[in-house]
Amino acid sequence: MQLGINNWSLPSGLSLEETFRMVKQAGFDTIELNMSEFNDSDINSFGIATENSQFLTTLTNSEGLLKIKEISEMYDLPISSITTDLHWKYRLNDENPTVREQGKEVAKRMIDACHILGGDTVLIVPGVIKTEDSYEEAYRLAQQTLKELSFYAEKANIYLGVENVWNRFLLTPLEMKRFIDEINHPFIKVYLNIGNILQFGYPHQWVEALGSRIVKVHVKDYKLSAGNTTGFTKLLSGDVNWIEVIEGLKRVHYTGPLTAELTPYRYYPEQLVNDTAKALKLMLDN
Repeated sequence: MQLGINNWSLPSGLSLEETFRMVKQAGFDTIELNMSEFNDSDINSFGIATENSQFLTTLTNSEGLLKIKEISEMYDLPISSITTDLHWKYRLNDENPTVREQGKEVAKRMIDACHILGGDTVLIVPGVIKTEDSYEEAYRLAQQTLKELSFYAEKANIYLGVENVWNRFLLTPLEMKRFIDEINHPFIKVYLNIGNILQFGYPHQWVEALGSRIVKVHVKDYKLSAGNTTGFTKLLSGDVNWIEVIEGLKRVHYTGPLTAELTPYRYYPEQLVNDTAKALKLMLDN
């Protein structure tokens, strides 16, 4: 397994080159970028964001993507995957077909970008359940939308990694397994988020149940005593049994990156990058 980190985990205000240099010097093998939505005033002529350190936007053009890839290659730091938070806004299981189409367009832009950048996976939030929704219909619409996207993803040779998130949807490993198996497409896999599981279940059980369906893994820790989103914390400071998790991933022959998805420290935020690399190395060396 490899050491990975999501760009959200880095301090804000870094340049592209500073970002890749910091991650490489800390000892990571891969980096994951996030696609954001920006107004024209927030981006340069390449469609790259200029006012924070997220860079990749829905307006980033091919020249901008090649510029990012050039820096990735310069630091020998591959871009493993792309994520976004836009599918909370443009739900892939929304009853409104216009909203679903907007979500599909975001996914297609992620797929195109990932292909150019040399990655192999885009993270997908399959849907969000609201109190007024029919769960059964939301389930059906999520599968329908992913089936529609699967052909586009396969053509680009990019996996769609369905993530378990706090969206009141796909809440058990068996439901996630059923959801993926019913779609039955080789490019529809699971992006397993270890920290998101602990409040509702046991991560090693998800690993065992999903097995080869897992295409990527997000790691963060969680303190059960919090009982809400304030419980998410840096690696090895929460209640995740990382020994069980790593052993489980080895048993199902997972060989991809463990990509840390964490919030930078309030003070000396760059230290989180180094602390996370050390924690991951410790987890994988034992």
